Amino acid sequence: MVLTTASVPDRDKIAYWRDAVGRALVPMTVAPRGDGPFSGRITTDRLGCLRVSTMEADAKRVSRTPELITGSSEALVAVGIQVSGTATLIQNGRRAEVGEGDLVMYNTARPYSFDYPERFSTHVFQLPRRALGVSDDEILQVSGTVVSPSDGFGAVLQPFLSTLATSAHTYSPDVRGKLANCVIDLFATLVADATRHAPADLDTARSDLVLHIRHYIDRNLGKGDLSPEAIARAHHISVRYLHRIFEGEGITIGRLVQQRRLEECARELARRGRAAPTVSAVAQRWGFVNPAHFSRTFRAAYGQSPSEWRSLRTSGSDAPLVVALPGAEHA
Repeated sequence: MVLTTASVPDRDKIAYWRDAVGRALVPMTVAPRGDGPFSGRITTDRLGCLRVSTMEADAKRVSRTPELITGSSEALVAVGIQVSGTATLIQNGRRAEVGEGDLVMYNTARPYSFDYPERFSTHVFQLPRRALGVSDDEILQVSGTVVSPSDGFGAVLQPFLSTLATSAHTYSPDVRGKLANCVIDLFATLVADATRHAPADLDTARSDLVLHIRHYIDRNLGKGDLSPEAIARAHHISVRYLHRIFEGEGITIGRLVQQRRLEECARELARRGRAAPTVSAVAQRWGFVNPAHFSRTFRAAYGQSPSEWRSLRTSGSDAPLVVALPGAEHA
C-alpha cells in the first residue's frame, strides 16, 4: 500500500495525511510545522501479524491522544528507526531524543507524541501487544526509550530491520510469516535486554503510573462507575496489572476509591457558612449511589453517622476537623 499527498489538492493535504497515518499506522492528530503545502508519503507491507511502514514527510507533530486510543481495537507495540532527520518522542513521562539511525520503542495503547522539526524519514514496525509474550511492567519500562545502533543488541537489530523495511514487498507469503515470527522473537529480546540494563527505571515508571492513577481517581470520584475495570481501561492496562502495581501502596484500588470519596464527603459535610446540601446529595456528588450504604460506610470509618458528623462540626464547637482516614496517605 502506498499513500502519498503528491496528487492531492493543497487544501486537502493535511486531512488526507491524517487519514493516511491512521490507515498505515494508528489514528493520530497531525500538526504541520511549515507554512507551505504539506508533502508526505507512506508505504506499508504486511508480513503475517507484522506491519512494516516507511514514512517520509515534512516537519510535523503527531499525537496519540487518550480519545484516539479509546476508539482503537488493538494495542500495538512499535519500534521505529530514524532513517533521516530527528525526532522527539514523549511517552510515560519520558522524553527521548531520536537521532539518525536510532531505534525507539513505544506502546500505541498509551498516549505519546512525536515532534519532527524538519523533513524526515522513518521505518516503523508494529506488532500486536499480545504477540510479544512480555509483561506489562517490561513494556512500561522500555516504552519511550532510545536504543543506540552502535552497541549492544541495537547493533544487531538495526541493520536487520533496516534491510527488512526496504525488502518486505519482495517475499513470498510463507517467508513473510516466518520473518514475522523472527521479528517477534527479536522484539521480545530487545525488551528483555533493555530491562536488564536499566532495572531502576521500572520503579520510576511504575511510580509515575500510580501517581497518574491517583490523580485520575481524584478527578473522577463523582462517577458512580469508577470501578477497577474503568480505571484500568482509562489507563490502557489490565485489571490484574492495576491491582499488582497497587500492592506496594498498602491499599487496594477499590479501598482507595472508597477512602477518597469518604474524605471528600466528610470535608464537605463539615463546611460552615453556606447553604447545606442534604447528606444524600453530598454522598451522590462524590459517587455513592446508595444512601444507606454510604451511611454505614461513613460510620464505620469515622465512628459517627454523616448527620452527627455535620452537626458536631457546624455547631460552632472546637472539635478538630480531621477528614483523612487512619493510615491514609496521598501522593
